[in-house]
Amino acid sequence: MSGPVHSVSQAFAILRHLAQAGGPQTLTDVCRALDLSPSSGLNLLRTLLAEQAITRDADGKRYTLSPGWQGLAVLRDDAAMVIAAVRPLLSRLAEEQDAAVGLWQVQPGDRLALVALGESGAATRIHMVEGQRQPLGSGASGRAIAAYENPGEKELQRRFAKVRWRRPLTYPAWAQQIGRAARDGYAIDDGFGHPGICSISAVVPPHAPGDPVRFCVSASVFAASRDARQIAALGEGLLRLAADPAFAL
Repeated sequence: MSGPVHSVSQAFAILRHLAQAGGPQTLTDVCRALDLSPSSGLNLLRTLLAEQAITRDADGKRYTLSPGWQGLAVLRDDAAMVIAAVRPLLSRLAEEQDAAVGLWQVQPGDRLALVALGESGAATRIHMVEGQRQPLGSGASGRAIAAYENPGEKELQRRFAKVRWRRPLTYPAWAQQIGRAARDGYAIDDGFGHPGICSISAVVPPHAPGDPVRFCVSASVFAASRDARQIAALGEGLLRLAADPAFAL
């Protein structure tokens, strides 16, 4: 199964950014917000200008949505509403399981961004920061997405090659872990992404079959602090969280 066309996803990301920015945006503003290179950002903006989806001001430096595109429901900030609704659920699971529980969003450029975080009240905790990013194939979330999307061998190899693993990991071993994730519904990264940290992740099912994955939920604990039964319980808890109606906003 082929994946989404990245240039189209990036173009819609620009349109959403302009819809939510609150004012005209420069090329630098757009590239910084969406993690685009200046050349890619300029080419995308020129294409959107040619299609009359955006306009450029008189000095040629700032961009806004064209009147016909302003207020479209497809550009509303659904992600922000989901994040706000899910935050209490992340915190609750974090307290219940004494884990760092995160919400990851798939973003342009084959990246995952941590957009919300729930933490327990334990004195010793795993340090995670909202806004941190990682490659699409990395961590438990990368495995969970690959298991859900089943994008094909070539795409899997491409995602694997973009990750800098902190412990030696071969592609066949990573592919086997994705196979287990497809079987169980949740994925595990035991110290390959971050030494000493075991992470579990589950995909939030898209609204419609065939839609791209937008979110994953994850739980991170110290390595060797949980047995197999407890890890499985964390995975099941993430699956319940991922199915919560809050994600249907």
